Amino acid sequence: MAAILAVVIGGLYFFKAWQFAAFAKMKFQMPPTAVTSMTLREETWQPSLAAVGTVKAVQGVTVSTDLPGIVEKITFDSGQAVKQGQPLVKLDTKQEEAQLRSAEARLQLAKSNLERQQGLLQKRVSSQSDFDSAAAEYKEAEASSAEIRATIERKLIRAPFDGVLGIRQVNLGQYLQSGDPVVPLQSLDPIYVNFALPQQQMAKLTVGRDVRITADGLPGQTFTGRITSVNSVIDEATRNVTVQATLENPGRKLHPGMFVNAEVMLPQKEQVIAVPATAINYAPYGDSVFVIEKMKHEDGTSYDGVRQQMVELGASRGDQVAVVKGLKSGEEIVTAGGFKLGPSAPVLRNNVVQPPNSAAPTPADS
Repeated sequence: MAAILAVVIGGLYFFKAWQFAAFAKMKFQMPPTAVTSMTLREETWQPSLAAVGTVKAVQGVTVSTDLPGIVEKITFDSGQAVKQGQPLVKLDTKQEEAQLRSAEARLQLAKSNLERQQGLLQKRVSSQSDFDSAAAEYKEAEASSAEIRATIERKLIRAPFDGVLGIRQVNLGQYLQSGDPVVPLQSLDPIYVNFALPQQQMAKLTVGRDVRITADGLPGQTFTGRITSVNSVIDEATRNVTVQATLENPGRKLHPGMFVNAEVMLPQKEQVIAVPATAINYAPYGDSVFVIEKMKHEDGTSYDGVRQQMVELGASRGDQVAVVKGLKSGEEIVTAGGFKLGPSAPVLRNNVVQPPNSAAPTPADS
């Protein structure tokens, strides 16, 4: 029994040894990883400088009262477009009108006295001093009448320029102090857009350069204007320079205070390799992409593998990122699934569903 047991154990030992030796001769290969891919091609991009801007009115004020008084008449509606000089609010002027009638009566009397003194002076019946006194009284009465007329005119509040009114802030019969707000007034066409860019870009910010404006609240609409002013002072806190663009505002769709996206279009066009942002592997030591190439196993069989390529990135546009160095047209890269890969890893293309790769994406609201 001992001999038989030794033979059995020895047979099992030699069998397992042979089995492990056979396993050692076998080469284990990782299964290919499913990825999406694309073939690169050069594109012509027009470089631009992007910033977030604020819409400003060319002219914008809050119309207010000059003199105190009670609101007697309102001749406008909220949101109405008005012309320069159009009456908006009339304050009560009964007291001033009574004073004006009294002043006009004194003016008429002073005029009659002046004419009488002039006739007497010509006949040498009156002295020159009497004539001068009558002339002074006439001028004083005339100035008093003009002053009261000016007071009445100042109680008729008019639009100082063409524009669009805001929401009315007064009511009939309301007593207004001097300087109380009546209604906002904004000139909306043309309109300004102010935005800031780093001081390193000042050489590119010349007056007359085209600016493209888009707003989140106006999807699919683009407004085009031109740079009309560059601030002469750099902000010490941010080292940015403020730029002002002027653009047409048809339909008054842009309103003062709106946030907009400003894009200064630069004239020099450049050739770039545009790749989806999902293809970039960002890392502290540098950015890279995986390039698909034909590779060989140790036994000589070929397969589709990847090579990690370091790249230098440029500007971005929508879902795309420009690669300015490291890739060339005609190469095939991994666009999704690269986080699972390593150098020389085998891959299997599955391009049924591609990652977003649009220069002007329109994501759906969530």
